[in-house]
Amino acid sequence: MKRILKPVTYILTAIYFLVDAVFMAVARPIARWIGWHFEFRRLRAWIKSLPPYTSLALFSVPVIILEPIKPVAAYLAATGQFVSGAVTFIVGELLKLVLVERLFHLTRDKLMRIPAFAWCYGKYAAAKAWLQATEAWRAIRALARAARDAVARAKARLAGSFSKLAASRD
Repeated sequence: MKRILKPVTYILTAIYFLVDAVFMAVARPIARWIGWHFEFRRLRAWIKSLPPYTSLALFSVPVIILEPIKPVAAYLAATGQFVSGAVTFIVGELLKLVLVERLFHLTRDKLMRIPAFAWCYGKYAAAKAWLQATEAWRAIRALARAARDAVARAKARLAGSFSKLAASRD
């Protein structure tokens, strides 16, 4: 039984981290944009002033509130409302990741003072490092870079076509 569960566990872990990486690739720029465009100095100072366990409680709030979005999205998709389910899932997951990422950025040092959190984070970081060291991960990253480069080239070509068109009209 253990021989069967081990590969299944690895596959599920890889899928989880892959989905997490895709969402984080979108969530990080959103979080940076929010941090850049909205000044929350007082809120940021208040969050940084919290003690470790209060920081952990605050860090948990977005997860506790937004994690039930997944079953709601699954229910919507299962009842034939696939687009609503997908939108609910994507918006809920992005919102959760943006909030968690910003809160983690602000409270990381304090959270790492909590032994259980530091241990869990170490295990998470080790699993992520293991996954990123696999050949499959490197292949996916190479495909993602190739796709991103192709989109950038197409975008540049399209922009060049529009500028030529605009110049010809003048």
